Amino acid sequence: MGKLVILRHGESVWNKKGVFTGWVNIGLSEKGVKEALEAGEKMKDIAFDAIYVSSLVRTQTTVAIVLAKNRVTKTAIFKGPSKWEKSYGESDFIEVIETEALNERYYGLLQGKNKEDVKKEFGEEQFHLWRRSYDTAPPEGESLKMTIERALPYCEKEIFPRVRKGETVLVCAHGNSIRGIIMHLNRLSSKEVVKLEIPTGEPIIYDLS
Repeated sequence: MGKLVILRHGESVWNKKGVFTGWVNIGLSEKGVKEALEAGEKMKDIAFDAIYVSSLVRTQTTVAIVLAKNRVTKTAIFKGPSKWEKSYGESDFIEVIETEALNERYYGLLQGKNKEDVKKEFGEEQFHLWRRSYDTAPPEGESLKMTIERALPYCEKEIFPRVRKGETVLVCAHGNSIRGIIMHLNRLSSKEVVKLEIPTGEPIIYDLS
């Protein structure tokens, strides 16, 4: 039986500043790079058969750093129509598959705004509803429920079957999309999942047997 390794990207620059990031492409902070290096050290002897990332650069950078530490995984390539991929053949590589399904929750009009400023402007109760409730979406954004409803079906269709076939798969995603995966695997309720904290740069390993 294979293994599913779930990793939240290393801390981003906006994580550090307390800014709603969502789908904005923000790079890793110095701490985030260190977290990715430490995650890579922990996983250096895991041979991955496939890797899934979101479409956002902070997951892709994290994976690149993790793989730089890995001693047993084949050369990883992003899945795409590149000529050299076709020339050498996919059997020489493993796939890094990029999908928006694993993206962070889309925070709509809150993206780019400081969390403390939002709290002061709209009040703590409304801030808490937007940030930590299950099914209340911020203006023009997604709720946690909506994020899970796009991330989990993708995992059930594309990722979980590969693990059950015996492959070892790395998924590098975001706090809210990962909540959906863990909600399913740990059979958490909607009340339990909003309390779930996903640390940056810390591998979580599941055996789907």
